[in-house]
This record gives sequence, structure tokens and C-alpha cells, in this order.
Amino acid sequence: MDIKQFKGLPFYLKLAAVLFSLISLVYIVIIAKEILSPLIFSCLFSILLLPVAAFLESRLRLPRSAASMLAVISMLACIGGLLYIIGSQISGLASDWPQFQDQLHKTQDGIMDWIRSSFHVTKHKQMTFVANTTNKVVASGSAVVGATLLSLSGILLFLVFTFIYTFFFLLYRKLIMRFLESVFEEDNKTVVHDIIENVQQIIRKYIIGLLIEMAIIAVVVSVTFMLLGVKYAILLGLITGLFNIIPYIGIFTALIVSSAVTLATSPDQATVIYVMVTLVITHLLDSNILLPLVVGSKVRINALITVLGVIIGEMVWGIPGMFLSIPVIAVLKIIFDRVDSLKSWGIILGDEEPKQNRLAKKLSVKKKPAAA
Repeated sequence: MDIKQFKGLPFYLKLAAVLFSLISLVYIVIIAKEILSPLIFSCLFSILLLPVAAFLESRLRLPRSAASMLAVISMLACIGGLLYIIGSQISGLASDWPQFQDQLHKTQDGIMDWIRSSFHVTKHKQMTFVANTTNKVVASGSAVVGATLLSLSGILLFLVFTFIYTFFFLLYRKLIMRFLESVFEEDNKTVVHDIIENVQQIIRKYIIGLLIEMAIIAVVVSVTFMLLGVKYAILLGLITGLFNIIPYIGIFTALIVSSAVTLATSPDQATVIYVMVTLVITHLLDSNILLPLVVGSKVRINALITVLGVIIGEMVWGIPGMFLSIPVIAVLKIIFDRVDSLKSWGIILGDEEPKQNRLAKKLSVKKKPAAA
């Protein structure tokens, strides 16, 4: 059945066909999570590392296999260095565990006093409830430990397969390109080639922009926390920069973590308020100035679709889905904008009008003469 015949069908049949296709697609995506999730991450990493591998091939005259392997190893070295810094900070944080416990007890006493005065529930009843809940948690402790070990082993396998797939994507990139072009008819090859090139360029710029944004946020928050006298300022700055990759939700998760650590380690409780205000101001400046300026506006996705994409990504694939939701939506928008029958979907994914923040626009305009 061609498109004209499909358009001639009654509305309820077209709706049933679309719903069946969507349900089948979502079901396949959920079932194939273990395969598709590392593949999509590998595809993004290979797009990011493609200029590095091409440089090693053209300038250093290395074989494609060696160039691809060196590109992947360089990415592993960067990730390993970041994990080493975070690990060294966390090891220092673990030494303050007794102070965490003392602060937790003080906070617990304060909460219990407030509950007793507000709801007239005695401390004995509250302690009984807490004790029963603790016993249930301890009873299921072996299951929790087992699940944690399985989760860690799953993460390790996920990372191993992601880097292996990244190497193969770089090694067989021309073969994959020929395959994608040969799948479609001759009349559509120009459009397909244009979509592939645009996806590569925009996703590469998007990922590099996110990395730059993450570094700026981490440095600014770390320096600000140091000036405020916050303990573990570097660790909290790195956590804020990493979590900031997840739109909207990440910055508020970092706010909760930073506030909890500051509450347990700072003698002055007012510092917690300063930490919260710092992160809220950072989020406002980032979303209105830094994000449009650094990441750019090649593919503009409205806030509603962004939030829905993050939530649906978490429901389908968990934490990896939250990270992958925005790049996947960006790729879909590129495809929708270049296929006539799907342009309406590209409109609903985009902004009402492609605009940047005024200050960000002025700064980007000032950059152009200097770059020339």
C-alpha cells in the first residue's frame, strides 16, 4: 500500500495503524534495551571521535584500525582522569562519615520535635515506626547487596560494549555510509546524504558544546563554593557540571546533593542557603545565556518536548534514556525537517521561533569579527 492509498483510508483505520506501529516500536525498544542503548551511545561517541580518527589517518598515515583504536583510547583516558578526580574527592568525603551521622541525628531530632508539636505524635511512636522500617530494610539487605553487585556488573559490561562498538563504528564508517545510501531509492540518495551529513555535524557540535558547558559550570560552581567556604567544593562543582547534562532535572538533583553535603559538613547552616541560591542563579544564567551561546541553536527543541523526552527516556531506559533523549530528539527533528511528509512533526518539536537570548546574541555577534 502506498501513501496515497493510506491517506484514503477512514480515520479510525489510520489511527489504529499509527497506534499499533507506535506500541510495537516502543515495545521493541524496551525489549532491545541491552543492545540498542550501548549502540546509540557508541554512535554518538563515534561521531564525536570521527575528526580525531580522520586526523590520525590523514596526517600521521596510520591504518584505520590503529587510528580508530587510538581515538577510543584517548576518550578512555579523558574519562578515566575525570573518574580519578571524582574518586579522590569521594574518598575524602567518606572520612567525614561520623560527622554526617551526627548531623543526621540532629536533623532527625529537629524533625521529630516538629512532628510532635504539629501533629501530637509522641517520639516513642515515631521511633517505633523508624525501628520497624529499619528492620525491614536490614532484612532485605542481602537482596539489596545482590542487586547492587548485578547493577555494577551490568554497568561494567555496558561500558565495555559501548567502547567496542565505538571502535567498530569508526573502523567501518564508510561501509555503514554506503549501506545507508543503498537502502533508499536513487531519487532519495541526495536527501539521505544531506541528512547524514547534517546529523554528524549538528550532533558533534551539540556534544562538544555540552562538554564545554559542563566544564564552565563545574569551574564556576567550584570557585563560587570555595569562596563561600564550602567543603568539597571541587566535588560538588564536578557533580553539578555532570548532572547539568540532563536538562532541568539534573540541576535540581545537584542542588539536593550539594545542599545535603553542605548541611552535614558546614558549621554555618546559612551556607546551605547560599549554596541553593548559587545553583539557582547558575541554572538561570546557563539556560538563558550559556546554553544558547555555547551549544548553539542549530536544532532548537522547545522546553515541553525536552521535559517530556527526559521523562519518557527515563521510563523506557532509565538513566541512559535520560542522557540519550535530547540527542535522539535532535536527530529526529533533523529528519522530520527534511522529509516533506514529516515536516509537521518537526514543527512541534522545535521552538516557536528560532531566537537566542539577547545578551547571548550580542556576545556571539562580537565573536565573529575576532574570529575573522
